[in-house]
Amino acid sequence: MARAHDSRKPWRVLVTVLAVLVPVAAVLAYVGWYRFFREEPQPDWVTATPEMRFKYGSIGAEWDAGIPYWIFYVIPRVFPDKFPGPGGYASLGVAWEQGQELPVGFTKKTIGFPRVANTCAVCHTASYRSKPDEVPTFVEAGPAHTLNVAAFFRLLVDVAKDPRFDADVLMREIELVTDLDWIDRLAYRFAIIPITRKRLLEREAQFAWLYRADFPDWGRGRDDAMNLTKYFMIEAPMDDTFGPTDMPSVWNLQKYQPERGMFLNLAGDSHDAYSVVIDSALGLLGAAPHDMNRFLAEVKWMHDYLASKPAPKYPFAVDTAKVEAGKAVFDTQCARCHASERTGTRISAAEIGTDRNRLESWNRQAAIDANKVVREMGIERKGLVEETLDGYVVPFLDGIWLRAPYLHNGSVPTLHDLLEPAARRPAEFWRGYDVYDQERVGFVFDSDEAKRIGTRHDVTAKGGGNQGHEYGVMLPEAEKGALIEYLKTL
Repeated sequence: MARAHDSRKPWRVLVTVLAVLVPVAAVLAYVGWYRFFREEPQPDWVTATPEMRFKYGSIGAEWDAGIPYWIFYVIPRVFPDKFPGPGGYASLGVAWEQGQELPVGFTKKTIGFPRVANTCAVCHTASYRSKPDEVPTFVEAGPAHTLNVAAFFRLLVDVAKDPRFDADVLMREIELVTDLDWIDRLAYRFAIIPITRKRLLEREAQFAWLYRADFPDWGRGRDDAMNLTKYFMIEAPMDDTFGPTDMPSVWNLQKYQPERGMFLNLAGDSHDAYSVVIDSALGLLGAAPHDMNRFLAEVKWMHDYLASKPAPKYPFAVDTAKVEAGKAVFDTQCARCHASERTGTRISAAEIGTDRNRLESWNRQAAIDANKVVREMGIERKGLVEETLDGYVVPFLDGIWLRAPYLHNGSVPTLHDLLEPAARRPAEFWRGYDVYDQERVGFVFDSDEAKRIGTRHDVTAKGGGNQGHEYGVMLPEAEKGALIEYLKTL
């Protein structure tokens, strides 16, 4: 009987150990989930209005492309030399509303721990001032003409490569501004900081063309969108194409009607607005959506919001007598392209005569490959046009007053300059200053302050040519002035 009693002892020990370990494991699993993966809704103010939701509402990018909030917070303190100027993130030309914790287009969401990511508003929110000492007015769905997105991309790689991106250095700064509990301190030191550094360094190869000495800087308000798609979505090898273009406005998307032969994107690369919104959002996520249903619901909301959002009205005074005369000039000089069946359709590069670099940065095979990637994610859309294109879409002119600089690559600073022959247009100007020039219709581009804040655009540099679109350039000055006054009202 004693031996039988003894043979049961190991089982009793095992049961006892399991009785202790299972609850401990359950507690550890819960703590791990809670500290790293639990997802909390954003505060109610984010979704209080459609405008706030567009500017600060998460689209799910925090899962794969998010940066831990406290690392994001201390980057300007640890790496001030990596920014294009003083002021931290403000030096990147982001739209930043007074009283807001983060710039427009930057979302904060807790997934285990607070993370920062981007939404479409970062590239599609415009700002303007009537004078230098005025608070900026921000316009949702407008082109982010002040944003230096290339500098932001380089910043993320450059700080990760710096030896100061180290747990000791970053934790010292973090602990100066917040009081993390002991679990978060351990998590940041041994997991969050090393993993964030690794993820940022993985982007270096994809951003390699931003460091090429033979390519000029994009400058404020420009984005090499099709190369971004090639190198991020389909992971194509780097080539020699370079096609930065002006940030587009995305208001009133319902004006594009695919059934009438209209296409979207500058070269008509996309079939419809829904495809453009999906592809742009996927570019921000940098991976397949974590929650497909939620992602598609957010895309639908954004598409619906942008489809019906009207272009902003010109906010300054206009000369009504000139407007009436300008309408007559527009009808004879401009309407055949910009208010006709040609509007929203492609016009050949040979006819328009503008810089070709944007066209050469994309082709049929790239479109096929990109569509395949999206289909494999389980997303249905009309997608990218599977052709090699050789023209640019004739734009609608709604809100044209806020879409400076002009031409597809942003190579002409004002409407006044666009009505001059290419040889008389500015050969250099400074992009990204937001004080508005009501006479020339565009932004001040050559003042001392514009030169201090902005980035220089050289029309002789690759992708920066200001040739072409020489329509109305021979009009008398009075008719040009009247036309410009009319264009303010569109």
